[in-house]
Amino acid sequence: MSHNYILCMKWGVKYGPEYVNRLYHMVQRNLTLPFTMVCLTDDARGLDSAIQCHPIPELKLPQGLPERGWKKLTTFSPNLYGLKGTALFLDIDIVIIDNIDCFFTQPNTRNDELWIIRDWKKPWRLVGNSSVYRFEIGSISNLLHYFEANFAQIRQRFRHEQAFLSWYVREHHQLSYWPQNWCLSYKYDILKKLPMSLWQPPQKPTYGKIIVFHGEINPPDAIQGGGGKWYRKVLAAPWLKKYWL
Repeated sequence: MSHNYILCMKWGVKYGPEYVNRLYHMVQRNLTLPFTMVCLTDDARGLDSAIQCHPIPELKLPQGLPERGWKKLTTFSPNLYGLKGTALFLDIDIVIIDNIDCFFTQPNTRNDELWIIRDWKKPWRLVGNSSVYRFEIGSISNLLHYFEANFAQIRQRFRHEQAFLSWYVREHHQLSYWPQNWCLSYKYDILKKLPMSLWQPPQKPTYGKIIVFHGEINPPDAIQGGGGKWYRKVLAAPWLKKYWL
């Protein structure tokens, strides 16, 4: 039987170890299948001892580039620390609100299939959001070689890692999107639109498995209120606190 991995990544100082630990505890509560959690990181201090930690694989890029999430592509290393099985990658600032077994049991049509969130803002662009994606470890083995060999052209064509990843997998492998009601955007699906956001706080959704925080707002901001741009009123959502533990 294939081994199940929860894969995440932490680098720099934007997020502390508590984000990874909370993610581990959320998975424990919401996944009934056996799993191993693996964190690729430049600093393993403070992480729960049950989490396997490895250095982020080296990515051969020029120094001083703006942050575009390129490091996440190293999850597709041909030999990722000898891991073999199915990996579900989760960003460390998501919130899990329901059982996530389905992210592992969703059947593949091909071994080299990548399951990913379909972008909320402009779904017609066929770009995935890489906050939640699943793949068979080692099955998309040529991606890193292609990326490093063609980076000068790639950085001109693609703004960030998930745009390149979506294109590459569509061209060379099998790109599939999670059912629309599994992964929710806090920004687009839960926050109220103006002018209602001025007086109506965000409500817990009646559907969905995972809430994704992209942009300026992260879970602590959402719980307490605030954190958005000047034109986006973000009222407190204290109901999130029971999930983000």
